[in-house]
Amino acid sequence: MTSSAIEVSGLRKAFGDKTVLDGIDLDVRAGTVFSLLGPNGAGKTTTVNVLTTLMKADGGTTRVAGHDIATETKAVRAAVGVTGQFAAVDELLTGQENLRLMADLKRMGSGAGRRVVTELLERFDLVESAQKSVSTYSGGMRRKLDLAMTLVGKPRIIFLDEPTTGLDPRSRRTMWDIVRELVADGVTIFLTTQYLEEADQLADRIAVLHQGRLVAQGTPDELKRQVPGSHVRLRFTDVAELDAAARVLTDATRDDEALALRVPGDGGTRSLRALLDRLDEYSISAEELSVHTPDLDDVFLALTGRTHTTEVVAK
Repeated sequence: MTSSAIEVSGLRKAFGDKTVLDGIDLDVRAGTVFSLLGPNGAGKTTTVNVLTTLMKADGGTTRVAGHDIATETKAVRAAVGVTGQFAAVDELLTGQENLRLMADLKRMGSGAGRRVVTELLERFDLVESAQKSVSTYSGGMRRKLDLAMTLVGKPRIIFLDEPTTGLDPRSRRTMWDIVRELVADGVTIFLTTQYLEEADQLADRIAVLHQGRLVAQGTPDELKRQVPGSHVRLRFTDVAELDAAARVLTDATRDDEALALRVPGDGGTRSLRALLDRLDEYSISAEELSVHTPDLDDVFLALTGRTHTTEVVAK
């Protein structure tokens, strides 16, 4: 059975009289991607800061890589890597010099340091720009370098706090590929993101944080199934077929312009089979059939009561 990389029980954090984290529980399995979502002010970044020992909790117990964050701070820090919302790179240095600096800070020997730097430059496709000042790098290159610097110490747990913010679609997908490669190597990723598509693409499990509390946890598909709105769309060739179907499927919503019916369902094969059997019973044939289920935007709206945009960032 897969072990836990991060175990959180009853985590609490307040700033003055404002409670930011109100007793949250998390269990992040090793070698998976766990994504924390939530609207602005939900406590997302505070959670990351506490889990990475950058901030002390007010209550609860948390173990990261098997170590208590309150009493084994050094051991936790040795086991994790953190990539923040903004690339923490030195623009006055070259890409290679940034990586070498990290190797020196990790007290690697000169030989081991050179090998790690060379491997990371190759892995992140930064060889050609290695001798160039980081001030000349694009946003995507800086984010790749920042993540490469995080990997110098070969952490087994990496916290990625909105790693693709501001990147163009191609650079974002490159980062997604890198994340998948890390997980394939056994690394655990704790991801916060303002892009719901990103969580849908990468996360094995997702937790939604709202007003300091976890309002839902599960796989992307499990969360989508919690939200009503699944339906089957049937399109017909003529009005006569549409009329016949509408008489049989009395709970369907009709679209005369598109010659279509929207039939509520749970998105499962059993309900779909029953629908097709009912149409066949009355010798009704649809020209097209498509199954629609809620996406994470629908989940986000249902659980937090607000529409998600790329400007909604949970802190």
